[in-house]
Amino acid sequence: MNAIELHNVSKEYTDFTLDHISFTLPSGCILGLIGENGAGKSTTIKLILDLLQKDSGTIKLLGKETSKDICLAKEDVGVVLDEVGIPGCLNARMVGHVMAGIFRQWCDSDFRMYLKKFQIPETKEFKNYSRGMKMKLGIAIALSHNPKLLILDEATSGLDPVVRDEVLNIFYEFTREEDHSILISSHIVSDLEKLCDYIAFLHHGKLLLFEEKDILRNAYAAVHCTEKQLSELNPTAVLYQNITPYGTEAIVKRDAIPNSFSMKPVSIEELFVIMANQTRC
Repeated sequence: MNAIELHNVSKEYTDFTLDHISFTLPSGCILGLIGENGAGKSTTIKLILDLLQKDSGTIKLLGKETSKDICLAKEDVGVVLDEVGIPGCLNARMVGHVMAGIFRQWCDSDFRMYLKKFQIPETKEFKNYSRGMKMKLGIAIALSHNPKLLILDEATSGLDPVVRDEVLNIFYEFTREEDHSILISSHIVSDLEKLCDYIAFLHHGKLLLFEEKDILRNAYAAVHCTEKQLSELNPTAVLYQNITPYGTEAIVKRDAIPNSFSMKPVSIEELFVIMANQTRC
């Protein structure tokens, strides 16, 4: 069973359209949703969670259509949105009591373990939390009711590098269970590059690309050559070029380049920036 399936999903606003988005998150995998602010990441996630009404298309969450019997599936979904919606007057201890009444599989010992691991004070009111502390509490909640799927919208935003790395390791360990999956959006592309099995590029409401990360990284490379050498290549093989007095740098399709060229790996972030810029041309 796939954890998430989107087929031709659209949502239109006055000044923005999420345009026929399709992708699948297989069970046991991690999908990174990449895009600049306003690309449609949060809209996509809210549609998946049935927090917004789609205009067209179909969405399945843990095998269930979100427009039908989705309530049971949501019991198995841990969610952290960009804004953690906890009343400001509650402290972490109170939050634990509230969540125990919401989730049938709530595990208070797990919740307290995460509070300790993330150094979240149990008696401090939520309104006095920093953004990073709010996100950590949201993550602790999401992980403490035995979910099969985590949906995370900028969940690592506001965390310092040490805590962020620790959280990423927790996410990675979560998917060691073959029926556990994660959809995570972030503008910190390096996090997703380390963590994810699949990458989806969103840009201005359109899905530029959806691919396995390893296939994507193996498909492209960086080369340093002369302008003449570059001109002899098939133009369709060159994704990006930068000609300087010191030589020419280019991002190319590996399988269309002669073996005589020295090639280096390209980061997912570099690829996204290049593809996004190409759409403006």
